[in-house]
Amino acid sequence: MADRVKFVYSGIRVRDLSESLRFYRRLGFREVKRGGFSHGGRWVHLAFPGSDHRLELNYYPPGTPFYRPFRSGEEFDHFGFYVSNPRRWLRSALRAGAKPVVGYVDGPAQLLYVTDPNGVCLGSCGPSTPGSLPNMFPPERGRGRPARSGRPSRRRRRAATRRGRGRS
Repeated sequence: MADRVKFVYSGIRVRDLSESLRFYRRLGFREVKRGGFSHGGRWVHLAFPGSDHRLELNYYPPGTPFYRPFRSGEEFDHFGFYVSNPRRWLRSALRAGAKPVVGYVDGPAQLLYVTDPNGVCLGSCGPSTPGSLPNMFPPERGRGRPARSGRPSRRRRRAATRRGRGRS
């Protein structure tokens, strides 16, 4: 069976999940699905009538591994892909020039995150199998936290900005 890869959503970080939901509903979006991550964050998928692409609202409360103090310009979280073979997608992304960020298994799903040459985060979600995390991702550190967040560190973002490659 050929691998399936489908660009399905764009994720943004939100300060207040309820307020953001009210806003996007008023614009015409409808809630499709919601859930929580094992690390404590919450997400809501929204769809706009006539479009297959989804908007994912991500809320990471203080104390969770992906929480960061919120500053303007850091709202975009990641582009998301469904992949039938996460390891193969990862190898393909690395060959294209991506850098690995974090990978973890959350129930039946394997999530792998990489950054493009500009530091933009791409995430893939696909089926997990025992031992499914590739060796290139360090094992999770104590307290159940991922080894690195799904975003480049503040130091790496500042360095990219100084080199003129920051996000716009």
